[in-house]
Amino acid sequence: MPPPRFSPLPTVKPTHVRTVGRAADGGIRLAILAVVVTGIRQRNPGAVANGLVAFAATFLPTAFAYVFDLTLDPRHRLWVSGSVFLHAFGMLGPYDDTWWWDHLTHVLSASLVGAAAHLVARRRGADPIPAVLGATVGLGLFWEGIEYLVRIAADRLGLTPLLVQYGREDTILDVVFDFLGGLLVVAFGPVLLDGTLEEGAQKNTRKSGSQRPKRPT
Repeated sequence: MPPPRFSPLPTVKPTHVRTVGRAADGGIRLAILAVVVTGIRQRNPGAVANGLVAFAATFLPTAFAYVFDLTLDPRHRLWVSGSVFLHAFGMLGPYDDTWWWDHLTHVLSASLVGAAAHLVARRRGADPIPAVLGATVGLGLFWEGIEYLVRIAADRLGLTPLLVQYGREDTILDVVFDFLGGLLVVAFGPVLLDGTLEEGAQKNTRKSGSQRPKRPT
């Protein structure tokens, strides 16, 4: 009796992947807008402000890819939109109710900063490791300073702060998790970001070649 034959797994076309990725990205944008609407209904200015910033941030991959001539696939865009959604959603309660939520969002946010630094350093022919770690820790410290100033200004004006700052210990932990996000990019960035520079350069080469004037016959 001949062995059973198994049909090969169906091949997923890149166009289908992009379609699904765009749909998922659009769904996350709608979820972020839902956070904004919920913040308005609950009179939560922090959720409204952070939701609007998060919504705008979902369009950054397109601008970043254009400026640095990169090719970003759906997973990179979902990386950005998913990270900023978790931050915006946290303003509705998880930052206060879930002890690990702030640590998670700091790792994700730092990984985005580290990924951008990684790509810029590689584009310039530099070692990406110092750029990744310097950007994640440096921007993390800068962000903690902004949170501190916003908190002081809100307290003096008697307003609800748009950003939450819980004290010195929280600040130290935030920077530690920022550094962890940078380390993850150092470890997995070459795999996760593989092909973004090369494919962008090839696309640019093909574009310039197609625009080359033809020789007269």
